[in-house]
Amino acid sequence: MHPPIILASASPYRRELLARLGIAFDVDATGIDETPLPGESFADTAKRLARLKALAVVQRRPQAIVIGSDQVASCDGVRLDKPGTHDIAMAQLRRQRGRLSEFHTAVCVAEPGGQTLHETVVTTRVTMRGANELTDARLAAYLQQESALDCAGSAKSEGLGIALMASIEGPDPTALIGLPLIALTSLLAMAGVDPLDANRNDDGTVQGHV
Repeated sequence: MHPPIILASASPYRRELLARLGIAFDVDATGIDETPLPGESFADTAKRLARLKALAVVQRRPQAIVIGSDQVASCDGVRLDKPGTHDIAMAQLRRQRGRLSEFHTAVCVAEPGGQTLHETVVTTRVTMRGANELTDARLAAYLQQESALDCAGSAKSEGLGIALMASIEGPDPTALIGLPLIALTSLLAMAGVDPLDANRNDDGTVQGHV
């Protein structure tokens, strides 16, 4: 048996993604200051915040393996935070029309006690369709149909937002949604948790299955 696993995030998207691995886990979110440091790159910000989230929770739950994650998006050197309002979402989508945006998704796995960390950053490059296709009216119609105000960049690739995109380039399709599962499975294995074996009984059968 491996130590309990905790996801240090309140994001419903990360919870849904982690659940795909079939591993039992708890959620314990913690508030941290997400202000970027002077001169810090977008990727470094994501990595630092993922680490801080994991460490903050492992201090409270030192017997657990804790997963922290964070994503920082940008377009033309401008950070794209969660919009929160329709007007900001429209401004973000207009900025991205016909342009390349980068989504840096960091994940950190803290072993019990927090002395050993396994972490990485996965970058996804998204090119939006041009203004001739994404008129203001079509962007507004999208935001009316799909709630994307809690998504950096204001578009959900796992939903209707995919229709706004011309291309997606990256090593892990789940990274853009918020938690890079390909990378995470490797990091969990370093911490002694193999998702393919984590739910197996001693006789080789899978828990919950005959």
